[in-house]
This record gives sequence, C-alpha cells and structure tokens, in this order.
Amino acid sequence: MPQHIGIVGCSAEGAALCYQTICVEGAQALGPHAHPEVSMHTPSLSDYMACIYRNDWDGVGDIMLASAHKLAKAGADFLVCPDNTIHQAFSYVQERSPLPWLHIAEVVTEEAVKRGYRRIGITGTRWLVDSDVYPAKLVARGLEYLRPGDTERDEINRIIMDELVYGAFKPEAVAYFQKVIERMKSSGCDAVVLGCTEIPLIMNDSNSALPTLDSTRLLARAALARATQGGIAAA
Repeated sequence: MPQHIGIVGCSAEGAALCYQTICVEGAQALGPHAHPEVSMHTPSLSDYMACIYRNDWDGVGDIMLASAHKLAKAGADFLVCPDNTIHQAFSYVQERSPLPWLHIAEVVTEEAVKRGYRRIGITGTRWLVDSDVYPAKLVARGLEYLRPGDTERDEINRIIMDELVYGAFKPEAVAYFQKVIERMKSSGCDAVVLGCTEIPLIMNDSNSALPTLDSTRLLARAALARATQGGIAAA
C-alpha cells in the first residue's frame, strides 16, 4: 500500500497546487484515478503572518508542529510543506516532529543537480530570498546562486502577498517576473527556482527566459515517489 502523505499547508493557492499535483499525477504510478491517501491541515494564513512579521520563526515552527501532530493523528506516514518561506523554521520543527519530512529546498536542489545546472536564480517572498533556505542547500551541492536585487525583492514580495496568494494572476505580474528572470540570465544563471509555491501559477518554462525549477510540483512529485517507492524522507 502507498504511504499516507500529510500536507502542512500555509498559503492556500500553493497548498492546493501541491495537493492537486499529487492526486492527478498519482495515476502515473498507481493506475487510473489512483493516488496515495492524502491529508492536509491548513491553519489561517494570518496566524503564520503574525509570526513572520515579527520575525518569530520559533512561533512559525510551533504552528507547523501543531499541523504535524494533527496529521500524525490522521494517520499520515510523512509530511511535506508546500511553502518555501516557512522552511526557515524547519530545523526547529524537525527536532520536535512526530513524523519525518521532505525538505522543499533539498528536493529542488536535487533536481537542479540532476539537470546539470550550475548557477541558480532564486525568486520568492522577501523573507525567503533574504534567508539561507536555498543558499545553504545549493552551496552544499556545489551550486552557485543569485538573489534578486532589493527593488526586485520588494515588488516580487508585493505580487506574491497582495495578488498570488489571493488567486489574482495579472499580466503585469508575469511581465515583471519575466524581466527579473531575464536579468538573472544575463548575470549568468542557467535556471531559476520558482521559490514561492504560487509562482508556478503564472510562470513556467514556456514564458521564462530560464528553465524553471517549480518548487511546488517538484515537492509533490517527491512526495509521490516517497509514498509509492519508499524513498527516504528527512528524519
């Protein structure tokens, strides 16, 4: 039997895309209409944001752990979190979790290595791109990275928090991401991480100047592999 996947949700659009990907692509491994059992717990995004705005990452971790315990009681075998930003609390969560996790940046970095990329552009919320979530994983595998500039970080953050998390997908937002990714290409990047789980809702390989590393779908596919093939999750 496939393992039971637990999804620790944060923002709705990204969590929904992760859930949908697991369910739709599960048939490739398990047969028509089949997918592993999936449970998701999502507290109010405002609870997370209250902690993030005051830089309280232990508080973020406590919310993640509350979801983890509820999903453990629901029968989940392991956990994923389709939100890059709150992975800043991962080390705090990992030590206390009742279940093992997959780490989204480790999944994305593994894919970058497999595809032979060497210098990766990072996009996401300001909190994510200011953090060491991706740099630590990329450097550990011998990869270089590039963050957006300060003005770019502010506008990308605004697009994510004021538009994408509410399901508002505007042509102007696409155009802005395209401009940032084009600059990253001109600065020597050979791929770009879509490091907010909502960004893949507007950006992909067909409209990006660089090949994209879709963190949402890559995490969902890693969860499928773990559930159906017995891959190893982080302790």
